[in-house]
Formats: sequence, C-alpha cells, structure tokens
Amino acid sequence: MATLILTAVGTAIAGPIGGALGALAGQAIDNAVFKPKGREGPRLTELAVQISSYGAPIPMLFGTMRVAGTVIWSTDLIERSATEGGGKGRGSTTNYSYFASFAVLLSARPIVSVGRIWADGKLLRGEAGDLKSPVALRIHGGGAEQAADPLIASAEGVALTPGLRGQAYAVFEDLALADFGNRIPSLTFEIVADAAPVRCGGIAEAVSEGIVAGAGAPALLGGYSAYGDSLRGVIDGLASASGAWFASEAGGLALRSGAGAAVAIVDEGAAGGRGKRAIAAADAAPRLVTLQHHDPARDYQTGLQRAGRPGAGSRIARIELPAAIDAGAAKTMAGAALSRFDVERERRTVALDWRDIAVAPGDRVTIAGETGQWRVSGWTLEAMALRLELVRIARATAPAVATPGRVTGAPDALAGTTVLHAFEIPPLDDALPNAPQLTIAAAGTGAGWRGAALQSSSDGGERWTAIGPTRAPAVLGWVALAPGPAPATLIDRRYSIEVVLARDDMALADADSAALDGGANLAIVGDELVQFGRAEPIGAARWRLSELWRGRRGTEWAAGTASAGDRFVLLEPATLTQVALPLAALGGTIQVMAAGIGDGDTPVVATATITGESILPPSPVHLIAAPADEGALAIHWIRRSRAGWRWIDGVDSPIAEEAEGYRVEMVGVDGVAATIETNVPTALASAAAVAGATAIRVRMAGGHGLSRPAQLSIEV
Repeated sequence: MATLILTAVGTAIAGPIGGALGALAGQAIDNAVFKPKGREGPRLTELAVQISSYGAPIPMLFGTMRVAGTVIWSTDLIERSATEGGGKGRGSTTNYSYFASFAVLLSARPIVSVGRIWADGKLLRGEAGDLKSPVALRIHGGGAEQAADPLIASAEGVALTPGLRGQAYAVFEDLALADFGNRIPSLTFEIVADAAPVRCGGIAEAVSEGIVAGAGAPALLGGYSAYGDSLRGVIDGLASASGAWFASEAGGLALRSGAGAAVAIVDEGAAGGRGKRAIAAADAAPRLVTLQHHDPARDYQTGLQRAGRPGAGSRIARIELPAAIDAGAAKTMAGAALSRFDVERERRTVALDWRDIAVAPGDRVTIAGETGQWRVSGWTLEAMALRLELVRIARATAPAVATPGRVTGAPDALAGTTVLHAFEIPPLDDALPNAPQLTIAAAGTGAGWRGAALQSSSDGGERWTAIGPTRAPAVLGWVALAPGPAPATLIDRRYSIEVVLARDDMALADADSAALDGGANLAIVGDELVQFGRAEPIGAARWRLSELWRGRRGTEWAAGTASAGDRFVLLEPATLTQVALPLAALGGTIQVMAAGIGDGDTPVVATATITGESILPPSPVHLIAAPADEGALAIHWIRRSRAGWRWIDGVDSPIAEEAEGYRVEMVGVDGVAATIETNVPTALASAAAVAGATAIRVRMAGGHGLSRPAQLSIEV
C-alpha cells in the first residue's frame, strides 16, 4: 500500500531511479509500521478468552475496553483444611479449600485504571471496586517507575522479576477457588486506558509511533484493542472503521476521510477521448453490511448491527471491529460502509497537464463541471501526460438509532459488612453431641455478601484458630421490641416481637399450624427459641412477629429475658455453622471473628457464653408436691429428653443419657436445706427436709452436668 504510493511519487520526481528510492522508502515504512504481513488484525473472540501461551501478542488498549489478558505467572494450587463437627456417634468432617496466586498481563501500554472484573462470566469485582470473592488484588498500571510486584519477587527472586514498565498487569493473591471448580477462572477485565473516547487517527498514530498521521480520521471509539501479529491489520481496520484512506505526507503516511479541502482540476482528456468513466453494476456492491463490535451496554459482549439496501445483489459484507461502541454508532458505521461500497462503484480516469504533478495519490479533487469530490487512487506520469485514477467520495451519512437488544448483565450487588451472631442452643434435631456445640450465623448488610472466613478464640483473643467459612447467608438482625414472659404450653397471642433485619431484601413469611408443628419459623430471640405464625412487614427491614410458640426445645427459662438490641436469627440448618468445642469450654466464653470481603481491615467479632445448652438435658416439667404421712412431701415430675421432642409414640421419650438420675433440692430462706438423689421421677421429702423449705428444685442429671431446674414454691 505505502510502497505503491511512494513508488508513484518517486517516479514522478526522479524517473526510474527515484521510483526505486521511493519503493525502498515505502518498504521501510511498511516494515516499521506494518511488519511482515502474516495474519491480520484481531477477531472479537480473541478479546474474550484468557490465554497463557508463550509468545502470545499483548494488546495495546485505548479508551475503555473489556479484555481477557494473558496469565504470565502463577503458583501451584494452595490447599488448606479445616475440621468441624464431631459428637456422640458422629465423626468430624475435614473440609479442604484451594487458593491460587497469579498475574495477568493486560495491556502493552500504560492504563489509567481497572473497573469491573468478571470470572467465568460472573462479577469478581463490581463497579464500585468491591470484590465478590476473598482475594488480595493489586493493579500495576505500567508507569515509567513501576516496581516489581512483591509477591512475584518473593517467589522468583528480585533479580528475576521484571517491573514490566510500560505494561499493565494485575496480580491476584490467594484467590479462593471454591466458586470456580477449584481452578483458576477465565477472567476478563474492564480496562480504562484513556479517560475519554479516542479517535481512530489517534490510535493509528500511537501504534505506528507517529509514522502514520491520523488527524484525517476523527471518528471516535469508546475503546479499542490494537491486537494481533501484524499492525497492518490494526491500521487497516482503523481506516475501515472511519472510512479513511492513506496518503503520503512528510515521508510517512496520513489518514484522510470524508469531505474536505480539495484540489480543483480540469479533465483535459475528456474532450480528447483519453478520460473515461466506469460505474460497476449495482450487484457489485454488497446488499447488506453487518458490523460486529463490543457493546458497552451489553457488558462489552459482542453486538451486531446491520445496514441494507433494496435492489439487486446478494453479497454480504461482514466487518469485525474490536472496538467498544454503542449500538447507534455501530449502525451508523455499517450504514456509512454500505454507502461507500455503493458510491465507490463509480470510478474515473482523468488526464491532466504535466504541470499538475503536485496532485498526489490520496488527495481530494473536484472536477470542473462535475459535482462531488473524488480521491486519487492511482497516479501515472507518461510522455509528459499525467493520468489520475479517481474514486468518488461518499457523502456523510446521518447518525442512526439502534438498540443493543435485551441485556442480562451479571448481577453487581455490594457485599456490605458482615453481621455475625454466635450462640449455644439445644440441638435442632435428635442428635446427641458429646461436646458443647457453638452455633454461628452470618450474613451481610449488602445483597452481594456470600460468606466470610471464621476464626475462634477461647483466651480473650490472644490466639485464634481457623474454623472454615460461613455457610449460606442467614436471615438475621436485631430485636427492636422484645416480648414479655409467657408460658410454653399455650400459643402466645398477647405479645408480639418486632425485629429489624440486616437488609431490606431479607424477608420472613407466615406459617400455619401444620408447618409450625413441622418446625417452621423457628428463631432465636435473645436466648429464647420462638416460632411465629404471622410475619408482617411494618417498615424498611422491620417486621412484626405474632402468634408465637414460646420457649421451644426447653428454652422456656429465657422467655421474657430478651431486650432491644438482642440477636434475632431465623434458624435454618443450611445457614448455620456448628463447631464442636472441648468440654473445657463449659462455663467460659468463646469469641468468633468473621472476615468477609466487605469488612476490610476491621473483622467482626461476636462473643458467646458456653453454659452447656447444647449437651445438658432439659429441665423436668409438671412438678407437683402432695402431703404424705408424718409431715413428709411426695414430689412428682415428668422428665424430658434431648432426643424426644416430637413425642411421636405417646409413651415416655427416651432418656438419651447414660443413666436416669435426678437431684431434688429443698430450698429454704437461707439456701439449700436438704438434697435428695433419685433415679426415678419421684421423691419423698421427710418432714425434717420440708421444715423451713420455701421451694423445691428438681434437676435431671446428664452425662456432662445437671439440667436447669424445675422449681415449685411451697407453703411452710
């Protein structure tokens, strides 16, 4: 291309020798700008697939684009383990998680910033810069003073780690791979290389290092990826996008397009018969032009716009443009290309006097007596006669309006900060743990929260032990209006509970009696387990709960103890993390720390007191006392069991302890007056034991301690 133009110029100026010099100069420009012609410019698919091949071309990015990049360094997979669970009759479970650290080269020229990042098509980094999965991310923009990444330098050695100045890359440190099939996901990046849209001509100037002047190609692109084995394809693609052509200028090339300043000529050959005009058949031009591009409204996925004309012909011209432009701009470009194909069917040869030798290939001209403008596509000087080959220049087309179609983008929800509750409760099934069980529920203040890493400490935070990740987000919050005390034997229609949930999009639902009997809508309110039949939204994230079943699973002791600000958690097994604690934890406190992706350097800490609620038997019920002979009292009660809450056979529930045993205490004003040990649910208190007693307390003995007491006041 440049060779042909400059050969013509050289011949015009200095004959065959000048032509040879012109050809050599043109070849030098070809080699400097375009490189040897092999494969041409990029295809759109190359920008969407992450690669790690040695020697792969790296794009020069302009404007704002979405690209995949090339993995240039990575560690082996890092395996970590965490053990949880374990109890009587149940083994512990060891869970393994995998992480990787790696670097991705993004651009062969500096960039301004990185926006969103997609991993396997899902957002890993949102528009606000928030990360959706646990990872440390560092962006190296490619500045002149760019230093080596510290992680790569520590792994490979400082001497072997280049700073990659002038090239932009991203480093991911300890990316959790659980969400990606335990492999490094395919990543794509929204790159801001320039803060504003860029001209086609400006890109051509940059990639050619100034050899190609681009002022004549002002078409704007939102972003562009100069990518491929040959810059010839890149610059040709830019010329096609803007409807430009090449002209020689100051020892280099210049892009020109559209109407503009033109040289007025007279076709001297028209009268003498040497000038001629040719118009190709209508079907020589495409009937339809399709243009594929990256559409920002579709998260930079491929968009397609068409422009067609009526009439003869069946040819279809397909254009792939690795640029970020909206649907309207793409349709306008397709329409302009269709117009050029049609108008450029008209060609003309004119003859000029040799004194018009200054008219050069690539110039615009107007012909006396003719309308419109032409560009010089060929130039010949022979026998002192100048012959020009001309192509008609198409007029500018009106901007088109188009829609990108229906768009379903990847959800971009903020994670927010972690909300964490830790507590000890009776088992929610009939399992019998042989060690205290800590229950943890967590969620985030943002809809994008997906989990947090958990650690625990039993020594006030001096040492922390990893206990794995949280489970699914729980529906949780805080008590706003607490209920008063009420018995566990009746449906509580007197009191209601008002709670504020962690997010507006969390919801609670009603449940009928059958569902409640099956365990639905079980929640912890302070320390009391409550079921609710009615859930009514009364404000932003605020709910009123009524038709209450109180004191579930032996927690009637806590009825009426909750206050505003206490925890509220809907107890759904899939959302609860349970951790087995050593027996030595009984009577102490456990701190739990959660670090989620939105918590930054301030992890959330919750504290739980371990009283044995998860392993001690429930208190006896239906405690009664009746006078017996000689001033004694006959005491009776009904035992309960950790393994028999449903009472499905109508007989006594199983003991669920190693042996049946009870402690009966006769309590006086000054303390315990007498203690009776028994292994049946009855006792006889002597007159001496009854004397001075004001109350009776009965506790069931379990393998790890005594239950909470059932208590009855007596009259002396």
